[in-house]
Amino acid sequence: MNRQPSDEEIRAAAPRLKDGPGPGSPPARALDETWSDEPGLLGWFSAINHKTIALRFMVATMLFFGAGGILAALMRLQLARPANTLMGPDMYNQVFTMHGTTMMFLFAVPVMQAVAVYLVPLMVGTRSIAFPRLNAYAFWVFVMGGLMLYAAFFVNAGADAGWFSYVPLAGPDYSPGKRVDFWAQMITYTELSAIIEAIVVITTALKLRAPGMTLNRMPLFVWAMLVTAFMILFAMPAVMLASTALIMDRLVGTHFYNPAEGGDALLWQHLFWFFGHPEVYLIFIPGLGFISAIIPTFARRPMFGYTAMVLSLIATAFLAFSLWVHHMFATNLPELGKSFFTAASMMIAIPTATQIFCWLATLWTGRLNFRTPLLFVLAFFLILVLGGLTGIMLAAVPLNLQVHDSYFVVAHLHYVLIGGAVFPLFGAFYYWFPKFTGRMMGERLGRWNFWLMFTGFNIAFFPMHLLGMQGMPRRVYTYQAGAGWDSLNFVSTMGALVLAAGVLAFVVNVLRSWHGGAPAGADPWGGGTLEWATASPPPPCNFHAIPVVHSRDPVWQPLPPGAPAEPPLPTHVMGITADEREVLVTTAIDALPDVLHTFPKPSIWPFACALATTVLFTASIFTPWAVVWGMIPVAAILTLWFWPGRRQTARHLAMERRP
Repeated sequence: MNRQPSDEEIRAAAPRLKDGPGPGSPPARALDETWSDEPGLLGWFSAINHKTIALRFMVATMLFFGAGGILAALMRLQLARPANTLMGPDMYNQVFTMHGTTMMFLFAVPVMQAVAVYLVPLMVGTRSIAFPRLNAYAFWVFVMGGLMLYAAFFVNAGADAGWFSYVPLAGPDYSPGKRVDFWAQMITYTELSAIIEAIVVITTALKLRAPGMTLNRMPLFVWAMLVTAFMILFAMPAVMLASTALIMDRLVGTHFYNPAEGGDALLWQHLFWFFGHPEVYLIFIPGLGFISAIIPTFARRPMFGYTAMVLSLIATAFLAFSLWVHHMFATNLPELGKSFFTAASMMIAIPTATQIFCWLATLWTGRLNFRTPLLFVLAFFLILVLGGLTGIMLAAVPLNLQVHDSYFVVAHLHYVLIGGAVFPLFGAFYYWFPKFTGRMMGERLGRWNFWLMFTGFNIAFFPMHLLGMQGMPRRVYTYQAGAGWDSLNFVSTMGALVLAAGVLAFVVNVLRSWHGGAPAGADPWGGGTLEWATASPPPPCNFHAIPVVHSRDPVWQPLPPGAPAEPPLPTHVMGITADEREVLVTTAIDALPDVLHTFPKPSIWPFACALATTVLFTASIFTPWAVVWGMIPVAAILTLWFWPGRRQTARHLAMERRP
């Protein structure tokens, strides 16, 4: 329900940052009760608070990360010595496909969105994320899609055509059975979830910002997630279209990818990589946002070159959509066309280099506090630069043709993704863990975590460059002795085990710190953005008083010189009520108060709708008629989801009559 706020309500909804009712005051207790999820088992499935959903999202994605890591360890153990018999070729095909699929579709992009779901509302100073029920639905759909894929794997029906499932290998002629069908339908689950989360983040960042948070005052992390969300809206439909066409070829006899019937096998590569290369930046750009949040806090100074940083993020997003053909240099595309994609592949290094120089300038002129989050940031610089250099090498067509489908490409991919995303992500977990839980993570164990991961990563993946240059192809389950690959594969496997020990140290640190870590205050690191202006962990309503923003670092600079110092009206007499989930909506550019919007209460219908969606998607793998009959329960649940109750209608009518 929308209504225009009065001038008095606008002024009341915009108090000074440090003012507002105390945590134990009656207005604060009323707000906490209004915004809390319901107790009990039914309440657990009905939860819609963005912090609750985000923490569940993070836990789910990290569990998938652990599963993908176990599969990676199995691959490395298989390749540790020649002619190994730990796995046969069929199981190895399933393992490496499940590893790549898990890391790319069930971990890398979803975990970045999960962190955004938690932090973006706090950083922009609002009490809720946009469309909270839809946000909960996206989480449940994601989890059910991942569980479907792994259920198939455990009954020997795991995907086995590679994480990018090239046709005709993934087509009905060469991959009979349901393995590829489960993979293709998993794409529908995860991409539906990702698109919903993108819509939620875009709306939150553009329409729910605190008064005064103009676009040029928005935190760089929010900018990074906003750019990522727009990229998702343009990239994800391509792979959803591709996977839908693939499953139709397999189930209903269409011929989108069958050249004998007028189709085109290269169409799959174009559609997939039009999504696939931007996906690298869907993982990478949030990592840049983490870096831009961590460095100012530990350098003790504002970020250097804010405008250049924002423009670089936007430029990276645009250029990311012009690179997909460099994955197809081994195909028979025109050579002149390949040269344009070579140029674009090299150009995209420019905005990233601009950001690196801004980060280095901030570090150089700051007073550094060398804690665990900053260590992961410094490792990011080294690993990303190495990965970027091999990326520029692969942009050259002659070299690309020589190392195509070799372990050189595997090494490059992991240097870019782990260096550009996983290391910043772990730094972000250490940085925001006090905000998530109210506890500090152990510093000593954190340093062990860092050094084990950094050392193990380089030992595991640097030798793969040499293996690729020596001709070892990727996606082979064994090799013969005497090929010259024995020692490097053994070293790589030992490095993978050290890397796994580092991840295990992180898990131990999280479990020990969750309940037994040192208590953290509202702002244990001395950060400058709005998430540090509320308690740790935040109350259900995020902010007991809506903050007003006067600078890019509102915690460091809460009021400009000469600003009025009169206290705000108390929350219980403000225009925004304490007994309804009312949120202040602001204008997209200047963040001026616009309308007051009433948000929905917790509901079981998002979970029920996700269950109905799961039945529809999974059953359609076995019969196309499931699409028809499966829509009926989905439509019925959606009707109940949006059907207003009498009490809700009465309250809305009363609020509309309110002066």
